[in-house]
Amino acid sequence: MIDFDTYHELLQTLLRNKTRSLLTGFGVFWGVFMLVGLMGGGKGMKQLLNNNFEGFATNAALIWAQPTTKPFHGFRKGRTWNMTTSDVERLRAQVPELDVVSPMVSNGGTRAVVGKRTFACSVKGVLPEYARVDAPKMRYGRYINEMDIAKSRKVCVIGERVYRTLFPGGGDPCGATVRLDSTYYSIVGVDFSKGNMNFNGSADESVTLPLTLMQRIYNLGDAVHMVAVTGRRGVTISEITPHIRSVIARAHDVDPEDEQSVMVFNTEVLFGVLDSLFDGVDFLIWLVGIGTLLAGAIGVSNIMMVTVRERTSEIGIRRAIGATPRVILGQIVAESILLTTVAGMGGILLAVLTLQGMELANTEDGILAAHFQVTFWQAVGAVSLLALLGVAAGLMPALRAMRIKPVDAMREE
Repeated sequence: MIDFDTYHELLQTLLRNKTRSLLTGFGVFWGVFMLVGLMGGGKGMKQLLNNNFEGFATNAALIWAQPTTKPFHGFRKGRTWNMTTSDVERLRAQVPELDVVSPMVSNGGTRAVVGKRTFACSVKGVLPEYARVDAPKMRYGRYINEMDIAKSRKVCVIGERVYRTLFPGGGDPCGATVRLDSTYYSIVGVDFSKGNMNFNGSADESVTLPLTLMQRIYNLGDAVHMVAVTGRRGVTISEITPHIRSVIARAHDVDPEDEQSVMVFNTEVLFGVLDSLFDGVDFLIWLVGIGTLLAGAIGVSNIMMVTVRERTSEIGIRRAIGATPRVILGQIVAESILLTTVAGMGGILLAVLTLQGMELANTEDGILAAHFQVTFWQAVGAVSLLALLGVAAGLMPALRAMRIKPVDAMREE
């Protein structure tokens, strides 16, 4: 056991060689800073990127029509066509693997007007079940519901940027009236979703209406611009994509093999790519961080070897007056642990302060966009790794010190 007086002696030894200790400790300091900083930074960047897809179902697909690229049933390629509400019923009836089948219509370039304030927005018409595909984040009020559809209520849900522009004073806008084109709607909710799945317009710049109401007001008939679907538990969207495409294509005399005509955007693929990307980023973080730490530990080991060589006489005298090899071993290892721990804790402190600054920079209106800080157990793991590196760095110099014989030390003196 190393007592307080011994630790005081170790500290005095490090201070006597302060220049060498500072240069050696900087390697450990920088390695720990890099490891902890990269861990927290990688975590925060992952959350910031995931915020772009916040609330969107991971087992979903979006389907829309495009001009045909292949001839079929006597029709030439290049023919335009549109999906209808009948396609929604076909998918529900013929593809039992689907859980949610929600149609959408949209209209861009609309101006929302409240008093003298205007905002250029996109308008979306959806059914209430669309919230199970792209979950809204309601700050005020509610989302579109079944009664809005059944009674053809002229109600709407506005996005965050629409709200901040039309109501700069803040507060609950529910019950207020907004004009879209020549029609007035009552606001029933404010959606603060931050997701950037910009299909038919981003959520924060959109005004959402009941689907059937929008079809009637904009004279769309039974046209559907997009269909959002989700798979049941255990169902992989990519496995049923050919069946989905076939059900819709055959109803419109479109070649089922024409993938460009019946576009199916599978979000499973997107989220899979993101997961693989961040697995690679995590591996790179650990590789760079641990590599830098090992470089610092090697520097500590080298400097301890030099220290042992310079203190050969001192160690020999200690051996001569009764110090056992175990005591010499403990002293050298303790010096190494002290050096790596002091430098490492400084690196952790600076990394935590840097990550805190990154969190403050990503805070808006008191809402934190992403957590950059490392967890308690990650910090404990970093400290444990420092202790192991300190032992490893001091082991070889300590073994060298143990082999010093008093007679050789006196002769060198």
